[in-house]
Amino acid sequence: MWEVFAVKYAENTGRRRRNHFIVQDDLHDAPHPIFYYVWAARRGDQAVVFDTGFARDLAAPRGATYERTPAEALAAIGIDAASVRDVVITHFHYDHAGGIGAFPNARFHVQDAEMAYATGRCMLHAHLRKPFLCEDVTALVRALYDGRLVFHDGDAEPWPGIRLLRIGGHSAGLMAARIETGGGPVVLASDAAHFWETLAGEPFPIVYDMRAVLEGYQRLIRAAGGDANRVVPGHDPAVIRRYPSAGPGLAGVAVRISGAAA
Repeated sequence: MWEVFAVKYAENTGRRRRNHFIVQDDLHDAPHPIFYYVWAARRGDQAVVFDTGFARDLAAPRGATYERTPAEALAAIGIDAASVRDVVITHFHYDHAGGIGAFPNARFHVQDAEMAYATGRCMLHAHLRKPFLCEDVTALVRALYDGRLVFHDGDAEPWPGIRLLRIGGHSAGLMAARIETGGGPVVLASDAAHFWETLAGEPFPIVYDMRAVLEGYQRLIRAAGGDANRVVPGHDPAVIRRYPSAGPGLAGVAVRISGAAA
């Protein structure tokens, strides 16, 4: 069984509902904050990290408040980024794939389709290119030439009790993860579901394949045994409130995920 954690490193409280949902309603101008997380699964002295966040200098231009580096957030729960051996990059968008340099001894697990997408003809289109940063993608290409990428083509189970699920949709090679914990399975959705509200079929505006997005919501819930409360959305502020703190002094910073959210 694995211990699973979500750790927060930044937030943007100035966002509105219109920023986060394609279909607008009468509340489109209502505040709708977004939080930024990385995640970790730990078993004994083994840790697998999911995503690497973005750098501090990117926060202000995007209206975000940067609270700590992802490495500092992980250190708060006792995980030394420099010692981590495996990092899953769920997709290559800037807020998930920046800062791989903080993990000098890690291998980075990626999908074939995501590397092809981020380095292929789709990036000729500014709309599709917008969530990516060339320097992040270039850093991953350098890691490839250093022999530090592990490619997956579809679903995979690199470690007992952790199954990577290729969902796609939001990005061509987006991955979620189903993880066995002492309280039953949990599913780290990353951006396959930005918010719990999203799981009801309210898509986020950045889309590569709408069909894959919508079918992905159903797949996440199936992977969680039919319980949407076992799905951990990628950016929902409620994550930090609905799960218990990971330890003394970590309220609002890190939560422990085991079983369904409260």
